[in-house]
Amino acid sequence: MFTGLIEDVGRIAEIGRRGEQFRVTVAVGGLPTADIRIGDSIAVNGVCLTLVTVQPGSFAADVSPETVARTSLAFLKPGDAVNLERALRLADRLGGHLVYGHVDGTAVLEERRTDGNAVRMRFRLGREHNRYLVAKGSVAIDGISLTVNEVFEGGFAIAVIPHTLEKTTLRQRTPGAIVNIEVDIFAKFVERLLTVPPPTGEGERLTSQFLAKHGFL
Repeated sequence: MFTGLIEDVGRIAEIGRRGEQFRVTVAVGGLPTADIRIGDSIAVNGVCLTLVTVQPGSFAADVSPETVARTSLAFLKPGDAVNLERALRLADRLGGHLVYGHVDGTAVLEERRTDGNAVRMRFRLGREHNRYLVAKGSVAIDGISLTVNEVFEGGFAIAVIPHTLEKTTLRQRTPGAIVNIEVDIFAKFVERLLTVPPPTGEGERLTSQFLAKHGFL
């Protein structure tokens, strides 16, 4: 589990492909590798990967075919910058939001423009994922915890502050860029509770009417 607060921007050192699978080697920048072990999890552009080798200044992880198909990792090449975050510890502060590293899909950056001291970005996203977004809610873009400013048919918009631009790969993203998207898991939990009926004889079904009746709406 992660927070969406990027610790470091690394670079792809090597990609070894074998059929539908590949192994990615990442050269870290300021991320300390002394306390990283084989088997640990690191989010690479928002994708939770398990480390198979760790060397001073770098690590490697295998990427499964399902992850290749669902994320933008398939488009990576040596030299590309990637966002890095180590898995959350129970004693750590949760400064962003809960990010699992299980990417739902990808979005396309359609527009980027300056808006005061921030940069406004509009993304095109399919309805199957866009329906989980709400204004002022959270979304993870390439592993970065961000606040949704606007949701519209076929996409959403965010405003990125200078600090986030400086410390992440968003500073390099231009229209046409493909990014990983992870929606807030709690939206999925609510949807399932509202759509899947309980087993027969086990109480009322959780509906919007039930929530209103008991003072939650």
